[in-house]
Amino acid sequence: MLYKLPFLQPIWRQISLSATFPYVSLLIWTIPLLLFSSGENSVMAHDEGLYAWRARQMFDADDWIAPWGNAHHKTPGPYWLIGIFYKLLGISEFSTRLPNIILGIFCLLLTYEIGKIMLGKKLAWLAAAILSVTFLWLQYCRLGTPDIPTVFLVLLAIYAFIQAEIYPKYRYIWGFIAGLSLSLGFLMRSFMIFLPTVALLPYLVIKHRRHRHLTNPFLYVGLIVGLIPTFVWLWFNWQRYGNNSFAALFGFVLELGSQERGGNGIIFYLWNVPLKAFPWAFFSILGLFLVIRRPIRNYQLILVGFPAVLFAQLSIFSTRLSHYSLTLYPFIAFFAAIGLDWLGRIYQLGYVNRKPLLQKGNIPRTLSYACGLLGLLLVLASIVAFAWGDRKYSTLGLILGFSWLIVPVIWISRYHLGCKFLTAGYWIAGLLIPCWLGLAVAGGFGLLGDYNPAYRTFFQKPAIASILQNYPIYFVQLGGKNAVLLRFYTPVHGQKVETIAQVPPSSYAWVYKQPSSQISPPHRVIGSIQDYQLIQILPYK
Repeated sequence: MLYKLPFLQPIWRQISLSATFPYVSLLIWTIPLLLFSSGENSVMAHDEGLYAWRARQMFDADDWIAPWGNAHHKTPGPYWLIGIFYKLLGISEFSTRLPNIILGIFCLLLTYEIGKIMLGKKLAWLAAAILSVTFLWLQYCRLGTPDIPTVFLVLLAIYAFIQAEIYPKYRYIWGFIAGLSLSLGFLMRSFMIFLPTVALLPYLVIKHRRHRHLTNPFLYVGLIVGLIPTFVWLWFNWQRYGNNSFAALFGFVLELGSQERGGNGIIFYLWNVPLKAFPWAFFSILGLFLVIRRPIRNYQLILVGFPAVLFAQLSIFSTRLSHYSLTLYPFIAFFAAIGLDWLGRIYQLGYVNRKPLLQKGNIPRTLSYACGLLGLLLVLASIVAFAWGDRKYSTLGLILGFSWLIVPVIWISRYHLGCKFLTAGYWIAGLLIPCWLGLAVAGGFGLLGDYNPAYRTFFQKPAIASILQNYPIYFVQLGGKNAVLLRFYTPVHGQKVETIAQVPPSSYAWVYKQPSSQISPPHRVIGSIQDYQLIQILPYK
């Protein structure tokens, strides 16, 4: 029968194949999501644009310490990483994001390897597959920021600790890797690496008698070796700016720890994580309950203790932003896989008619109908979006809406139409497919890569492009978060000046939009984009 053909089998049955070829199947599942795009890209202001611009400053000046002329408040790991790819591939949005794409793939493979040890191959594969179709995770795998590299280093440290425990013969090697990963995390994310390091302490301290990690001398050798690049950078920075180098680094952390952003209170992550990890956060709550009820031997303090302590630290830390929680997402995927596996076993047993909808045997049925309702709502929303003239979101909503109908169709087909071959694997696949399709279509429309299309099209105009490519452009006291886009996309930089009067005649400059009466000397406007203008100072008569 057709459904028995390997390439038509559902994802759950493919898990048995992935036991032999897990990496290949995960790459086939994930890489298209990382690469689908509209063919046009533009960096995101503010964070990605800042990292891209600072890396470009290092690249342009061939100064990998502090080309901005003052003591910097962050360690240079992200700038160095992006700058290396600028050296290899040139300056572009793709080379800015390629490090995260690569390390995002390695994060998925590490998630599989860690999950394979703690949960078994099937659940490990499912967890990695879930992680790759989680919105916030995929979004940051396609952005040039330090978040995904930091998560990679944390996962590598966790994997190394587990391997050192399983293979004591090689504990020195794995201990060195664990220490190296955590200290390189400081180079990448400054003092923020202390949060996941502290979250590992319950495992390292409480279970010390079993694994003896803290008495492994090579753990500390790895920590010291990993800090060498940071110490070298600090030394050269200190030679230029003295004690301001240390003051900037520590002052930034104190500033972050003393202010809220956007009114994000202590409960911020309680609602933000479920929203950005929809729908997997809800399955992960079920999985967390199951793991607490039946602990995973030897690894409970990693699987549950680590994310619990990290979540508490993130909530207490005053600056609360969505991407700070990305280290939690592999563990959300682990719990979601456990929860889905439990639901799949119930699905196989059937349902109890005329019983409460939330009775244990009826949860898959209730969930299936809820997915159907969500699908219908999305279809209706897409019709409204189409009526308003928004073709992109209308198409996205239509595809998502119909794909969410897969789940109830599978359930009805098995239990009302007699299609007994529709096992739990098909039902679980029905939950994964809508997320995959939605993210694939969003990427194809540029919604996951083209964050500032107005700026992109402005810089592509022939009249603008010819000037930017051939003349140095002055910058006159530009502010606002989008100013970083002007800096990144302007190929030849002139000087930064305080007033327009300091721009030489016949030269070009970026300025804020303002009434012509306020601009002196005489000028002509070459082009305008949002709050900014490209002008040319006219020669004096």
